[in-house]
Amino acid sequence: MTQFVVLSFAVTYLGMALGRVPGLRVDRAGIAMIVAVVLVAAGAVPVDAVGNAIHFPTLLLLGGLMILSARVGASGFYNAAAAWIAGQAGRPLRLLALTVAIGGILSALLVNDIVVFAMTPLLCAGLQARNLDPRPFLFGLAAASNAGSAATLIGNPQNILIGQAGQIGFWSYILDAAVPSLAGLVVSFACIAFVWRSSLTAPAGDAPLTKVAFDRRQVGFCGVALAVLLALFATSLPREVSALLVAACLIVSRVLPTRQLLDEIDLPLLILFAALFVVNDALARTGVPEEAVRALETHGLLPDRVSLLAPIALVLSNTIGNVPAVVMILKVWQGIPQGTLVGLAILSTLAGNLFLVGSLANLIVAERASAQGLRLTFRDHAKAGVPITLFSMLLAGFWLWMGGYMPL
Repeated sequence: MTQFVVLSFAVTYLGMALGRVPGLRVDRAGIAMIVAVVLVAAGAVPVDAVGNAIHFPTLLLLGGLMILSARVGASGFYNAAAAWIAGQAGRPLRLLALTVAIGGILSALLVNDIVVFAMTPLLCAGLQARNLDPRPFLFGLAAASNAGSAATLIGNPQNILIGQAGQIGFWSYILDAAVPSLAGLVVSFACIAFVWRSSLTAPAGDAPLTKVAFDRRQVGFCGVALAVLLALFATSLPREVSALLVAACLIVSRVLPTRQLLDEIDLPLLILFAALFVVNDALARTGVPEEAVRALETHGLLPDRVSLLAPIALVLSNTIGNVPAVVMILKVWQGIPQGTLVGLAILSTLAGNLFLVGSLANLIVAERASAQGLRLTFRDHAKAGVPITLFSMLLAGFWLWMGGYMPL
């Protein structure tokens, strides 16, 4: 049984690296779900133990945040923000700076995947209407969503998981991560401005843009809800309960049907999380991870130092993906020091900017742009993505070392 479980584990994460089954339209969530079901059917995880294998507080917190972000999107705020960015007069560099700043701020407060999903189409259309090459701005949005989301424990799925697993204080983490996250935003702007300077020299055109209306009252209501949620995070109430309380209040509406908000929940992402929990639990039951961690510790290779964690985060985030990588690390390595957890959250998120496949936010921007007739290639992304990632991770590693979070 041990060999079967190890093989199943390897197949799962090979599927995470490939992104889908060759010749079939089965994506990462489908791969993980199929393997999880097979392992349960084979008895590797007892049926009555599946509930314990899945960390439901993480799924509930993520679902609650998705409803909050969906309500913000339904108010028209994301579209209005994208239209405002595209409609600003002035030089393209100013537009790029606005894209990075607003994308980063929104991604720190709301799940970054939903932010870029909502903003990409209108930003793309608005930039094309002004005769600007949308690619550097879209890459800026993707890079900013990753760097900005590193600042909080609700900015992206992997940080949500790390915060829940390590019981890290919400506000204390912001103090820990704000500087490397801000540095990542500055680096993102600087690298894109340099690499895409030929596309950013021509002035914007004066073509009229379609005005996007948004409900100010609903936006204000969502702002109050977000403020209440952040306040609740400072109390002893579990974060998932806080998020669900706010989500339950947001569902009450005379304008928006409940189904519209619930349809915005990223069910495939929740299924991916749940299935990976089961797959990793099956491996943990074999005792192989515990033996591997002991062997690494014996040889001084446990990634509790910046010099080891940074390259591991970089490789795993750009092969199997930062969400599956974090799920695996947390299950395999028990008792991770809190400073290392902070480093894992920051580094695994910043590492997602390296390649187009490095994060879900990158892929969402590419897919949404494709629907608008614009192709974002792997090479185009890497031109700025590689220097953005290397510089931002170098600065983050220096911050973690100097701050005493992790040894060098």
